[in-house]
Amino acid sequence: MIRVLLADDQALVRGALAAMLGLESDIEVVSQVGSGDEVVEAALRVRPDVALLDVQMPGKDGLTAAADLRVALPGCRVIVCTTFGRPGYLARAMAAGALGFVVKDAPPEQLVDAVRRVHAGLRVVDPVLAAESLASGASPLTDREREVLLRARDGGTVSDLARALHLSDGTVRNHLSSAIGKTGSRTRAEAVRLAEEHGWL
Repeated sequence: MIRVLLADDQALVRGALAAMLGLESDIEVVSQVGSGDEVVEAALRVRPDVALLDVQMPGKDGLTAAADLRVALPGCRVIVCTTFGRPGYLARAMAAGALGFVVKDAPPEQLVDAVRRVHAGLRVVDPVLAAESLASGASPLTDREREVLLRARDGGTVSDLARALHLSDGTVRNHLSSAIGKTGSRTRAEAVRLAEEHGWL
């Protein structure tokens, strides 16, 4: 049996995925969680073979949870399953150690096949997304620029961001200016939007 952990913040989606996978004779869903913060604890408790993680969840996102899971339970293979098929998400998922990346509107048999193939140690990536990822290239943002934009997403003044990040106002302005330039945007809000659309945040 392939033991699967599901992590998705939408209970209806999580339940539907569990029911679909449960129809397979060689797959057993052994745990379901609704936030990225619960992934490692649940995985250490039930020892799944495969973890199927959504990207956008409360607490830690699925990409951060995937990286944490790789450290805590290296034998568990990860598939990122998301509504948001963005090239930046694919690159970050692979960097976090995921072996699979599928979008939620894929046919059910494709997801089942992905679970089996990733369990066997193969890499499974949506081909259209893989092509888009190659075409768009890597994120131009540095880790610090990404961190500043993530904080800026919730609003606040430069001073608010500086306090939250333990940086000077001038350093935050420089990072924002650089991120705005790299995303080809005119404002901080537009830079956040463009970075999110590309999956860089």
